[in-house]
Formats: sequence, structure tokens, C-alpha cells
Amino acid sequence: VILVLAVVASLGVGAAAAVGKQDKFLAPVHPSCSTSGNYTDGSQFKKNLDELLAALPAAASRNDGFYIGTVGDSGSPDQVFTLIMCYADHDAAECLECLTGAPAGIMALCPGSRDVRAAYDACILRYSPVSPFASTADLEIPFYVKYTAPILVDPVAMARAWLPLMADLTGQAAGSLARAASGSTPYDASWRVFGLAQCTRNLNASECSRCLSSLVGKLPELFQNETGGAVKAYSCYVHYQIGPFEITLPPASEPPPQSSPKPGGQSLQVWEASSSSRTRLLIGSSIGTVSFLIILVGVLVCLLVRRRQKHPITANKQAKGQEPEDGKFSDGDDPAMEDDFEKGTGPKRFRYVELAIATDNFSDEKKLGEGGFGSVYRGYLKESNLEVAIKRVSKGSKQGKKEYASEVTIISRLRHRNLVQLIGWCHGGGELLLVYELMPKGSLDTHLYGGKNAAVLPWPVRHEIVLGLGSALLYLNQEWEQCVLHRDIKPSNIMLDASFAAKLGDFGLARLVDHGRGSHTTVLAGTMGYMDPECMTTGRTSAESDVYSFGVVLLEIACGRRPLAVAEEEQMAHLAQRVWASYGVGRVLDAADARLEGEFDAEEVERVMVVGLWCAHPDRSLRPSIRQAVGVLRREQPLPTLPERMPVATFLYVPLLV
Repeated sequence: VILVLAVVASLGVGAAAAVGKQDKFLAPVHPSCSTSGNYTDGSQFKKNLDELLAALPAAASRNDGFYIGTVGDSGSPDQVFTLIMCYADHDAAECLECLTGAPAGIMALCPGSRDVRAAYDACILRYSPVSPFASTADLEIPFYVKYTAPILVDPVAMARAWLPLMADLTGQAAGSLARAASGSTPYDASWRVFGLAQCTRNLNASECSRCLSSLVGKLPELFQNETGGAVKAYSCYVHYQIGPFEITLPPASEPPPQSSPKPGGQSLQVWEASSSSRTRLLIGSSIGTVSFLIILVGVLVCLLVRRRQKHPITANKQAKGQEPEDGKFSDGDDPAMEDDFEKGTGPKRFRYVELAIATDNFSDEKKLGEGGFGSVYRGYLKESNLEVAIKRVSKGSKQGKKEYASEVTIISRLRHRNLVQLIGWCHGGGELLLVYELMPKGSLDTHLYGGKNAAVLPWPVRHEIVLGLGSALLYLNQEWEQCVLHRDIKPSNIMLDASFAAKLGDFGLARLVDHGRGSHTTVLAGTMGYMDPECMTTGRTSAESDVYSFGVVLLEIACGRRPLAVAEEEQMAHLAQRVWASYGVGRVLDAADARLEGEFDAEEVERVMVVGLWCAHPDRSLRPSIRQAVGVLRREQPLPTLPERMPVATFLYVPLLV
């Protein structure tokens, strides 16, 4: 094998480099510039800033590409702090050129700004009148880079290569004192994928991991068919691509605490590191923006061309602490949300890359279903040897984040055999993900309405589902420390395990209220046909509202019909009306699912239907409690006697004005 390296620079790139060297002007990509309290020319702040910026190239050279410093009297409004870092996929000369040309570019784009964040190809530069360089990661992304080449990329194979690689490098970088790691993994028989993960060295291991995980979580969204990509945040950086590129890892030395300026005078504080500790790892070669790598294997020649494209990201939508518009999620984690989640016991927090690997990067082949608020995927957690269901909340759902938070904070505290178990959660990388135990038999609705060729769910199985659902609702409404209002009980939210045991899931609309509080005013929530009529009219929901939904589901299970259907008069009729009509003439079993062909326990079916009507009573004050309903279903209490005709809800009466 003969390796031949050819370097070709385009005219445009060469010209730009020449201008940069001559004028020492290098414009940052989409910088963040403060607009209030600006300094003026000739001010002490400007003098301190000029002194600090002029010292950056030398400071970077002495400190292996990372430097935190300050100029000015300690505590004065004119004191200036700075942080710089050289990206590890650029050599020292490129970083020096970056830091030499950066000040002029910043002054041109951010005139008078006292607080600036700027990212370039080779370096990052920040300065501020207050020290902003604590251990909290800044996840704002100024730009990202796409790498493309004239080779056919299999997106699935590519994801299977870079996802584990970048996940591994995230952990390595966070655990390294250098806060950087590189490596490679096979893509196919001929090519390898190389990767780099790097954080600013002021971050602790946890914040470095959080920052890198956030960026890795963005990769599937930003790069689908490319041969590589890189994403730059102000506190960390990730880069992967097919084929080698040059990486210079910083030494594994921990930065000392930032020293303070000497009181009463100007002082330039520099973090000094031993140059003898510098280590250099050369993985390949990359010069300029375009390079050709020619590999000759016998008579086979493969030409690889890398084209870089920069894409600015709107700052106000990515800025930390701001709520994105139209249901788009921010890259950063919500600290308040995280605190609430950590209070739960049992479920663990997953990294996005773990779940992406578990689902083959959320491939369509792994998709189990799709609903109004997202999709559900089948996944396999290798470390736990566990198959799971992973719900990916839709980014187009404005309610998504609220329902995600509700689901985690509520269901993580509940423990019952008839509730779907939440195994974990993830809200990194701009994604909201929930990890549940896998329900092999899917949801109840697929068995009730599976089509002509689907197997009919036998009555004994249906009866056990009824009892299991009743037990779950009894726990939620009366037996837990607070009353949990589910607000969306329906067959598609009733999951079945391998033995067809029922488990209630999807707590995205759930709310907690104190026992005995009564009705709870809220926005309209639920599904038509299962919603309490009074709740639809007044907006008041309560435990009785869940009982109503439970009653409708009981009628569905016994009758095999959906709750809403068009009657002969071409008017919409509710299932409760149909069953009540049969009950009124003493023939309630006539409404039983005809597909059962009479193979059922008549007393059990009658109890399920009558309890269903009782729970679906239009007047919530005449409905049973869930404990009373379950008692009748378990044959612990006698059947209630209901009116022959379905009553009219009293809250619907409108008083006549005389």
C-alpha cells in the first residue's frame, strides 16, 4: 500500500489567508456581542482590553492552547477577564494566526461591547468585565461544519460507527484532565471514522460531559448524509468524519485557580504550564479548507474531497435561559426541571447517545407507533441487557416539554403492578426522551380493533384487563399520597405485557391534586368520546372525570365498539347511549361483542357493562367512586340499579328567564 498525500488550496481560500496575515483581521462566525454599558475609545476598560488581547498569542503558546487571565484593578469596573482555547484539530500555527487576527475582527463586529463570545475555525475567544468562566457549560452553538465527499454514505452504517465512538469520546474527554479525547472506529472494510471531543478546561467532568452530550445529541439532526460534521459551542466541541484529520491533544494538566491582579496596579495574570508536558498526536494531515487524500492500493485510486459549509444558528433561539418558539427545544438542560426529576426514585437519566444507539439512531425499522405528541421506538440497552420502549417527544408539539416534565415527575414516583414502569429519561441534545419497560403485546386498542384477520381477544383476558385497569385507577385516585388525575384513560394508553396483563401508561396530561379537594379547573385535556361531558363544558376535572373515562373503556371492552359512531339518523351517538338503550329493556347482553359468539361468563359481562354505564353517568354526582366500581367488578358488592333511560346531565339545564 502506497500512501500519497496531495495538498490543493483553492484561490479563494489562499486569498483570504493572505488578507488575514496582512491586515491581521479575522472575523468570527456569528459572534455574541453585548449591547448595553458599552465602553468608549480612550477609556480605561478599552486600554485594559487592548493589553489583554495583545497578549493572547503569547499566552496561548505558553499554556498549550488554553488560557484564563485578567487585566485591571481587582474589583474595578474596568477589569477585563478573558478565556481562550485552541481547537485540537488545528495546529499551533493556525491557532496563533487565529488569535492574532481575532481582536481586529471582534472590534469591527462588536464595537464597544464589554461582553463578547466569538468562535473561529481554529480558536475560541471570550472576554467580559466580570469573570464568566465558572464551571457551568455554555451550550450556545455559534456554527457547525459539514464535511462531504464523493463517496456513497450509508446513513445507518455511519450512525452505527460514529454514535458509539462519540459516546465513548464524551466519557473519555470528561474524565481526562485535558478535557479532550480522540479516537477512531471502523466504518467499513476500507474506511474508518475518526472523532474528537473537547471541552474548555475550566469545566469539571460533569459539566464537560453535559456539554458534549448536548452537542452529540445534535449530530443526527444536523448531519444525515454527510461524511462527517463538527459542532462548536462556546464551552465544548465535537468533530467526526470518515478519514483521518490532524489532532493535537493538550497535555493532561489541570488548570490552577485563577489568580487575582495585584491591588493598586495593572497586572496581566497568566496561567503558566510546562512546555515539556506538551504531547502531540498526529492522526493525519489537514491543511486549509480543502484537501485531497489519495490512496493507491494496487491500481485502485480513491479521491476524497472535503468541502466545509458553515451554518450560523440564530443566537436568540439558542441562548441559554430563553424558551424556544413553536415547541422547539433548547439545547441546554433546564436546571429546575432537572432538580425536580432527580427527586424521583428509580428512573435514571440516560445520555442521548445511549438511546440513539439502542434504537439504531431512531430508525424507522425500530418504530413501534406514532401519536399526537411523538413516536415510540423499540430499543435494546446493551449494558442492562434489557429491551425497552423509547418515546421521542415530537419537536413540533408545543405541549411536548410540559407533558414530558409531567410524565417524569409523576410516574417516576408511582409504584403499581398495573402501571407502565418508567425506566429513565433524557433531555439532552435538544431531545425529550422517555424510556419505559417494553410491553410486548402493544396497546389494548390494537387487539380490540385489529381488523378482520386479527385474533379476537377472548373474554377471560378482557375481564382480567378490566380488573387490572380498575386496580391501577384505584391506586391513582385514592391509595397514593395524592390524588393523581390521569385525564386521558383510553385503550391506546392501556398497554399489555407478555401475559396480557394491563398496565396504564402515558401520564403526559396527568395532574396531582390533594385528596378531598374536589374539582380542579384546568385547560381542556383528553380525547373526545372519553372526556367527561361536564369537564368539556365547565373545564373542571376531578377524580370523577377519570371514573367517566374508565366507564367508557369498560363498555368498549365488553362491546368491541369505539365510543363514538354515526347512528342511523346520521347523528353522532355515544356508546353509552346504545348500551343504556339495551339495558333499559332488560337486554344489556345484546350489546356484547358479537365476535365473542356468546363465549363468555354472562354475569361478568353484565357487571362490566352495568358498571360501565354507572361510571359513565352524565351527572358526575351520581357516579360511583372508583373503589365502589371495583368492588362491584370483583363481586364484593351487588349490582346497582340504574334508570331505564339514560339521564340528562343536570349541569346542562339552562334556567328559563321569566
